[in-house]
Amino acid sequence: MLGRPFLRIPPFPGATPKHFDRRTGPAADVEAIAAELKRQRVGGGYWGAQPPLPTDYVLAAPNCPPELASRISEGRPIIFFDCEADPWHMLESASALVAEPGDELNLVASLLGCPRVEVDTATDEIRAVTRDLCEMLAQEFGGLFESPFTGEPMDAIEAIQLCGFWRELIDSNRDIVGGLGFAFWKQRHVAPLLWDGGEPFKFLRTSDSVRAGARIAVWRSKVPQETAAELETVGASPIEVEDGFLRSRGLGADCVPPLSITVDRLGAYFDPSRESELELLLEMGTFDEALLERARELRRLIVAAGLGKYDRGQSVLDRPAGERCHILVPGQVEDDRAVVLGGCGLFSNLELLRRVRDRAPHAYILYKPHPDVVAGHRRGAIPSGDCLEYADEIVGDVPISSLIAMVDQVHVNTSLAGFEALLREKPVTTFGVPFYAGWGLTTDLGPVPGRRTAMRSIDELVAATLLLYPRYFDPVTGLPCPPEVVVQRLSEGEEPDAGIVVGLRRFQGKLMRRLRSLVQ
Repeated sequence: MLGRPFLRIPPFPGATPKHFDRRTGPAADVEAIAAELKRQRVGGGYWGAQPPLPTDYVLAAPNCPPELASRISEGRPIIFFDCEADPWHMLESASALVAEPGDELNLVASLLGCPRVEVDTATDEIRAVTRDLCEMLAQEFGGLFESPFTGEPMDAIEAIQLCGFWRELIDSNRDIVGGLGFAFWKQRHVAPLLWDGGEPFKFLRTSDSVRAGARIAVWRSKVPQETAAELETVGASPIEVEDGFLRSRGLGADCVPPLSITVDRLGAYFDPSRESELELLLEMGTFDEALLERARELRRLIVAAGLGKYDRGQSVLDRPAGERCHILVPGQVEDDRAVVLGGCGLFSNLELLRRVRDRAPHAYILYKPHPDVVAGHRRGAIPSGDCLEYADEIVGDVPISSLIAMVDQVHVNTSLAGFEALLREKPVTTFGVPFYAGWGLTTDLGPVPGRRTAMRSIDELVAATLLLYPRYFDPVTGLPCPPEVVVQRLSEGEEPDAGIVVGLRRFQGKLMRRLRSLVQ
């Protein structure tokens, strides 16, 4: 019997669940469990550090007397296991393990095929191994686990795969030394998604401590130009972090923290001048049927709940112009990086409206200003008189998902609303080059880069964009989670606590709107 559960939840910063609750259930399928544990490399402190190791050594448990380990090592180096280390990493190249019978290292060693020698530290005796792998697995994995997100039962394979999901996230963060440009109100949600399994993630105020070759996560729009130049001078490698595509029921400009982020080592996903990891996924990725089925179900859940990036809407809207073609034109923040980089010279919301009207002179055009602009925080407002020269209607406080459901087409510069329209199978015309342009799903008027040659289905686009690319934070447990959990939370109204910062920011926005109206 091990002293503690073998399969554990990593201690993500700020997360509340520390272990899996268990239920009675069927006996363990030990062969399937062993195969999945080896595939996912989870069990024990699998989030631990991965120090450099020699090629041939004996690993000894930390409480093993050195003289006992020496009797077994036959002159090979002896490494004593550090409880803060990843046991899978430590045992993968070990020639033998020396440990007491109840040590969980025995189970990892057995799964990896590493020879085991059991010792009795009370008597200094070396014993033959008496417990086999099947016996240990049957004892550890009989019954059911409970999901930390829903409390619903999971079988052992599902619990192992969830731990594998966490391991993959942690492993991807091991070379990131810290972050620059992260506002304090985002940090609680972002920290678990960038945690490397050791010390809490470091949010830096300056680049002074960043060394040559270091990988540093950056929220680029909040990093001063001089700081970015300093990173380049020292040879640091910035990793672009941005809001994800299912963000929250609230605005970033109102200081509502995101429930998802994207982390890209190649570049910003909205910059068509260079490759991004998302573009490579769409150009070269393979998507099996299980993943595509999951994408179809996720899309169904999003559409059924009326979810968008910032809001939720399920109301059915009347068509104001009957049988005329209705076109929705979403405005954007005109100095946003997605517009500056992806608009390919088109920055003005008014110019976007003019181009849409030129292409569709008889359509009923609805213009929806960007919520950050409406809130009074960002650039991009159009005087009503100017707007109505090209648009038939300015739409205010109506969820964009409801508008998309009502209209016939959506025309965008680079707005994420175009992606949300594709989820709802609406025709989309792009004037700039958003990430979803160039894959055969949109009418593209912008200069799509020649790198984008693959033709993708909507389900493949969803699989890459919502399942494989972003990272998600569960506001209830504080754990990194699959996107389905965030969709459930947003559908049920679970969202980050607004707090005093959000209240002050919203008051500031109202004041700015009032001042703007007086000037106009």
